[in-house]
Amino acid sequence: MRRTLSFAFVLLLAGPALAQQQRPATCSRDLFQNEAGFRLQQTKLAQVASADQATQCRAYREHVGYLQKSRTIFATCQSGGERARNVAEMDSELVNYRALIANRCGGR
Repeated sequence: MRRTLSFAFVLLLAGPALAQQQRPATCSRDLFQNEAGFRLQQTKLAQVASADQATQCRAYREHVGYLQKSRTIFATCQSGGERARNVAEMDSELVNYRALIANRCGGR
């Protein structure tokens, strides 16, 4: 009985640690590169603002790829409210850019 109680106590203390997601050692670098990538994507989108439709569509598709990668980095490397906000923002942007591609680029 005493052994069972001791084991239960250890599990109770370890519960939060076991529930925490293990983050890759590369998260600091990934988040830093993700921020740099965001600035680069904003520049690319601004550069194609007055370009022909095919060029814009390529840029939009590339941006969707960036958003998907960015979402994965936030989901993997962040926690709590910050993670929730950033993942939700990426999800919203993905919906917006996919709709833009469907409307302007014929969904292709």
